[in-house]
Amino acid sequence: MATAGLPEPTSPPLDPAGKTVMGASDIARCLRRMAHEILERNKGADDLVVLGIPSRGVELGNRLAAMLEQVEGRGIPAGSLDITMHRDDLRHQPTRAPMRTHIPPPGIDGKVVILVDDVLYSGRTIRAALDALADLGRPRAVRLAVLVDRGHRELPIRADHVGKNLPTSVSEKVQVRLVGHDGIDDVVNIAGGESR
Repeated sequence: MATAGLPEPTSPPLDPAGKTVMGASDIARCLRRMAHEILERNKGADDLVVLGIPSRGVELGNRLAAMLEQVEGRGIPAGSLDITMHRDDLRHQPTRAPMRTHIPPPGIDGKVVILVDDVLYSGRTIRAALDALADLGRPRAVRLAVLVDRGHRELPIRADHVGKNLPTSVSEKVQVRLVGHDGIDDVVNIAGGESR
């Protein structure tokens, strides 16, 4: 099912051995449910700021903010949070180009920040995001929304809002593809791929 105004997804999974576990309608349904959960837990949209973690977390965050706006009837500030310089694997990985951080007015001090990412795995990306947030201000609360939680945590981090819990083995790879980046909305589970 295509999103209004967007091209019909036609490209195949990245790996022929991959199994599609979520399609476009599944992703939209999960984001809608998470939007309602966020509003219910927060008792409305007051003081909410949505920040996506690049790259696909930004697109998911923008979609989530749009759904929150549809329900509440008013704009929800949304932006992006680059975590590149806060990662703990910089010494072991090729050089990463920093991406854009955009904190919308009115900032994050005293706000409830909803961090959005595509896949929650070891928890190290979220730890880096928390460090990056601490450099920018002091939110009243930080909550985590992820499209897929695949398990295998290495740090004591859990998501507050999860689109889909997807049990995986460490050898599997979970690939989220989104229309804005890949021309298609889906989640593919690839056996024996690199861990994400």
